Amino acid sequence: MVRTRKERKAANEIKLAQPDRSAAPSENTLLKLAQDRNLFEEAEKQKRKNAKDEDKDEDEALLSPTTERIMDAILWSVSLSMLHFTLDVLVQHQYAISIIWPQIIIRALQACAVFTFLIYVLHPHPSAPSFVPGLPVRFQAPLRQTVFFIASICSGCYLIHISNRYGYLAVMKQSPPLGCIWVWSVIEMDLPFAMPSLACTFAFFWAGGYTIKAPY
Repeated sequence: MVRTRKERKAANEIKLAQPDRSAAPSENTLLKLAQDRNLFEEAEKQKRKNAKDEDKDEDEALLSPTTERIMDAILWSVSLSMLHFTLDVLVQHQYAISIIWPQIIIRALQACAVFTFLIYVLHPHPSAPSFVPGLPVRFQAPLRQTVFFIASICSGCYLIHISNRYGYLAVMKQSPPLGCIWVWSVIEMDLPFAMPSLACTFAFFWAGGYTIKAPY
């Protein structure tokens, strides 16, 4: 933009200088007003109050340890009941028996009730580290592993035995619950217990001369 001579002369007469920073402000600043009214302290108190309210809401939303243990047992028992249902169908199909669905469902529900009780008592949970009253805590876990170790060997070996020596009625009746107990016991055990239990079951299968063959 072209400036006239008069405008250039007026601009040259204006002297450039730094503002005076030595004088104190004549009015209160926002920081001074906030400090006078304790706004920072009020904000900190409100922040702590909101944090306590959030922690309280979270604590109320959490389930009690007993409720968590019951829900955990139900979840496990439903999974094992589905396995029982599957094994029941497979064993009847294996022997070419007509499948009666209402009976299979009833047996699965009965197994679910039994498994819920067993899992509630034997399955480890943080709310109940001890399942044998009076026994020191350091012996609880090895004892629980021993129980599952024995259950795994007994159920696995007996399942092999009845599958080779008993008639089809006994196999159809006993195989699903035995298979569920065997699988559950192996899952609950730590690896140093699970591997020897499977080795013992295989040794029983090999030493007894059992075979995997068709039932007909």
